[in-house]
Amino acid sequence: MYPAGSARDFVTVGMSDTAVRESRERIKSAMMNSGFGYPNKSVTINLAPADLRKEGAAFDLPMALGILGAMGVVRRSDEYLLTGQLSLDGGIRPVRGALSMAVSARRERIANFVVPAENAAEAAVVEGVRVFGVKHLADAVALLNQPEQFAPVERSVPPAPEQDAAGLDFRDVRGQTTAKRALEVAAAGGHNVLMIGPPGSGKTMLAKRLAAILPCPAFAEALETTQIHSVAGILPSGTGLVAQRPFRAPHHTISDAGMIGGGPGIPRPGEVSLAHGGVLFLDELPEFPRNVLELLRQPIEDGAVTLARAAMTLSFPAHFMLVAAMNPCPCISQLHWESGRPRSRCSLVSRHSESSRSESRPPAARLLGEIQSSGALSVGGGQSVAFEFDPFAKCRRALDEKAVPLNVQRHGIGGWIGSANAPRNTR
Repeated sequence: MYPAGSARDFVTVGMSDTAVRESRERIKSAMMNSGFGYPNKSVTINLAPADLRKEGAAFDLPMALGILGAMGVVRRSDEYLLTGQLSLDGGIRPVRGALSMAVSARRERIANFVVPAENAAEAAVVEGVRVFGVKHLADAVALLNQPEQFAPVERSVPPAPEQDAAGLDFRDVRGQTTAKRALEVAAAGGHNVLMIGPPGSGKTMLAKRLAAILPCPAFAEALETTQIHSVAGILPSGTGLVAQRPFRAPHHTISDAGMIGGGPGIPRPGEVSLAHGGVLFLDELPEFPRNVLELLRQPIEDGAVTLARAAMTLSFPAHFMLVAAMNPCPCISQLHWESGRPRSRCSLVSRHSESSRSESRPPAARLLGEIQSSGALSVGGGQSVAFEFDPFAKCRRALDEKAVPLNVQRHGIGGWIGSANAPRNTR
């Protein structure tokens, strides 16, 4: 602080974004409403290192305590790592990435970590760091001045859940013997799954319940998953470790940055990273943009995503189980009549049959190129499972026995990718 100047002179240097610059008004209001007042001097805050861009409102609490320290209200806090967003009344709101900050504090040998109360359970998971949760600026000041009167948050690991949080249980599915058997094999071996069937056959229902039969994550897996969700800002308030394997089902209109990660400023994890350790479900696979499906190949092979930008390069884990669902062909759900007779051949068969052996084959074909299929249920190459099921098989056989003139063929093109001896169509 400088004697020359007024309270209106508040400058932050060090490549701060808009949220950091706007903290000036939040800090002034919080200090005055908490009874500490605000100095009638100019204030300059240096956010080092100067060449690294600062984003978010997590700097509010340390900046306010720094000003209070210059005023002589707070003692030195060299042994504390501070984070938190201030509200106008002095309350401290939660921030993103508290778990990753706790890991960094342990790496830098900082013994104490002061976080918002909503982030305390999350940060307390890390061993070797004493975590203190505060709800108000006055609580943070009292903690720094009289630390012996405050006890750190106890580390707690939640028990393994008996059922999915959404109430989805695999045992609720009735019938679908082949499909359930395929998913059990896939869950046991961590294989990718491609489900091919007509609309209403239960593909989405089965996929949503797949995470319920996956084994519970180990502590290291749960810690890594919790870090990703914390950085993305989707971790529920007051949550410690994520005890359930994630299930992510993005819409087919998703962008490449939403799927892989990125965005303005500091890149954020995408759906492939948010599904780390769990299931990534792509419903209506052929509807996804070509560029999005192309980008999935590298995370599937490497189990990680590297986002390179001009200012930084970040790597996010992306080891997930890919589950995709698609309809066999538009001709199954809608018959095309010509001269009073149904169309007997799909217009897409010849195109897909030729393109599957060329470089211009569909992106879904290249994505699931490791799938092998030699029957209703098959495990291919140790990586993928593909199957096709028809809940109306009995009705179709009954119609065939009565000689009803229906000669529509079903083509599960995606289920036979990568097999040179597989049939091109089936009834």
